[in-house]
Amino acid sequence: MKIYLFIIVIVATACSTNKHISFKTIDTDFSKGRLTNEQTVSIKDLEKFHGHLCDGLVVGTLAMKQALIALYPNQPIDRTNLRIVSKPSPCLTDVAIYLTGGRYQFNTFYVDTAIEGLYIVQRLDNNQAVSVSLNSGIKPSVIDSLGNLATQKKLSPCGIDSLRVLEDTFTNQLYNADPNKIFTVIKVKDFTWQPSTKNTFTKTDILNKEQPKCNK
Repeated sequence: MKIYLFIIVIVATACSTNKHISFKTIDTDFSKGRLTNEQTVSIKDLEKFHGHLCDGLVVGTLAMKQALIALYPNQPIDRTNLRIVSKPSPCLTDVAIYLTGGRYQFNTFYVDTAIEGLYIVQRLDNNQAVSVSLNSGIKPSVIDSLGNLATQKKLSPCGIDSLRVLEDTFTNQLYNADPNKIFTVIKVKDFTWQPSTKNTFTKTDILNKEQPKCNK
């Protein structure tokens, strides 16, 4: 219990200045249509698709922003022309398929724990691929430590609340950070597409859905 009380105390208030992350995309204009439908996709759209806003969703969104800027500089992102490999986090995979149009059944998306970084994204028309990683030391280690306990269902209701406070604080720090300083994007030469069929990853964001409220 003392650990959780300490965690609550260290929370800092942050003024979010970059909450309106958005992407200019181009898609086909109907089911058999032409590539003419330009639109804007925002992190609010991703929040609705994923089910909630969290630090993982923001990390994934900002990481994808950096990767897609590298592949589509100063132009709309063609979601008919991308494929992606993602780490298996529910947050990261939802960002991956929403922003690239990648789908397993079309051989444009798969999950792999062995990749470096969060994503490898490839532009199909020129085969250019990039890897994007969150730099070391950016994410507080206590979030992963408590997150691992939560995944094992070893956190009390008050512990779950403390973890949320930490993640929310980290989310605000991400909003205020310079993405160029917290992510690294590198070109992947001779990228080989090797789809994995593994489908036994744990959906960690639903494991504690029946937890009662914290009664302090």
